[in-house]
Amino acid sequence: MATEALSVTDLHAYYGDSHVLYGVSFALEESRVLALLGRNGAGKTTCISSIMGLLPPRGGEIRLFGEKISGLPPEAISRLGVGLVPQGRRIFPTLSVRENLVVAAQRQNGAGKAPGKTWTLDRIYDLFPRMKERQNQLAGSLSGGEQQMLAIGRALMGNPKVLLLDEPSEGLAPLIVQEVGRTIQRLKDEGQSIILVEQNSRMALEVADQVVILNTGETAFVGSADEVRADEDLVTRNLGIFHGH
Repeated sequence: MATEALSVTDLHAYYGDSHVLYGVSFALEESRVLALLGRNGAGKTTCISSIMGLLPPRGGEIRLFGEKISGLPPEAISRLGVGLVPQGRRIFPTLSVRENLVVAAQRQNGAGKAPGKTWTLDRIYDLFPRMKERQNQLAGSLSGGEQQMLAIGRALMGNPKVLLLDEPSEGLAPLIVQEVGRTIQRLKDEGQSIILVEQNSRMALEVADQVVILNTGETAFVGSADEVRADEDLVTRNLGIFHGH
């Protein structure tokens, strides 16, 4: 049996009085990529926010390698080993590339042990050679693609057991989207467990092992990426068109 890196069981989430997630359940297997797909407003980012503790669930349970994390504050969830690359990247524009990475390492000291080796500046620079070239540049002066690489590198510096990627390809040129896809594949090859939220279903399905499709706050499909790739009708029904950017 595969080990469950992260499990979500009967998750209910609200914004104020508005019920947004209705009993969502799925489990991410260790060293796998789970693509969380759905139309705009389906509840994908809400789901990520609930896992990270930014929007505490009002029902259900979230566990990280069997340990209950739902109800904990975001800092505690981060320390236990959940890393987030937020939508819109949110790097520190007035710090250098290197400072963005070092700050993340300090803040997350003693984070949950990641699979394989510990993430260091050198390993990040090996993954993203351009970050090494630009290490003394202000992060705000980087291109969109470079900022996305930095946001991923920053999350990895916390040595997450599970990495949450929220719309990493958003607003990026097709060639850069391919680069993001290759990065996700490489992290998976190194044993990183990843939940990937994507509008770009084509890119997501290229790297995913598991797929969860949300439809208006409910789980419309849970299964393997192979099943989804073999059934375009399923994609069309739940996501509209089968699309990349």
